[in-house]
Amino acid sequence: MQTRKTYRVLIAVGALVLSGAEAAGEAPEFDCLIEPHMVVELSSRVDGIIEEMLVDRGDQIALNQVVARLESGAEQAALEYARTRSQMMAEIEQYKASLHYNWRNENRIQELHAKKAVSSSEIDRAQTEARIARYKLAQAEENKRLAEIDLVRARETLERHTIRSPIQGVVVDRYLNPGESVEDKAIVKLAQIDPLRVEVVVPVSQFGKIRRGQGALVYPEAAVSGEYESTVSVVDPVLDAASGTFRVRLELPNPDYKLTSGLKCAVRFLDTSAPVSAGSKSPQRPDNAG
Repeated sequence: MQTRKTYRVLIAVGALVLSGAEAAGEAPEFDCLIEPHMVVELSSRVDGIIEEMLVDRGDQIALNQVVARLESGAEQAALEYARTRSQMMAEIEQYKASLHYNWRNENRIQELHAKKAVSSSEIDRAQTEARIARYKLAQAEENKRLAEIDLVRARETLERHTIRSPIQGVVVDRYLNPGESVEDKAIVKLAQIDPLRVEVVVPVSQFGKIRRGQGALVYPEAAVSGEYESTVSVVDPVLDAASGTFRVRLELPNPDYKLTSGLKCAVRFLDTSAPVSAGSKSPQRPDNAG
């Protein structure tokens, strides 16, 4: 009950500040919170034991960078076996030679038959042997194609033992170490912080005044300070009747990782629907900022 009363008081104070700013002809300012664009608790598609951890908390990480490797001795052996089988040509060459021999033999039998030197059954036998050799060659070629498919499958199975990052960002936490099992567990927690998300709770009186694509200025708390340009990416179409507010999300470029998530901030929306240039900033806040 006390929390509800406090929240109502804050909303009332915010409404008074908003009305005062509007009366003075200034753009109103709202409290906000800077959050990661995306947070991922990375796990493995297969069970296994961690053989190697390649990142630690605080590390910057690139898209598809290897985070960890699982023990994969059996999978590596299976890959080498499949690679060797896919490269084997002896059986195909054997049946090619057999087929060429049977073709030559069939031609000789036909020449002899034309001279009445052999019976018709000899021709039938030579033709049948040539046909069987042709089928054996086709079967050997099919076996090679199957071996190549097995190679792809073995390579994919081994790749599943290599854990890669699905995003570019930073390592927030590391949960496991070499020798530990990954069964039903997260390995690391990653956060994408370029761009950042800025979450704002806005009074209902501003509904319809804020549009997607509109520019805004974000002022992080004193630990970082400065003025950063951002763009409205989401405006909630549904209002919260209990608090008389709705939520707005901004996209804040952060290519140099100067900003981090978890910062409190203030935001001032610009009177234009055109997006501002990405990532620009200025060191000082306007004199009329609250």
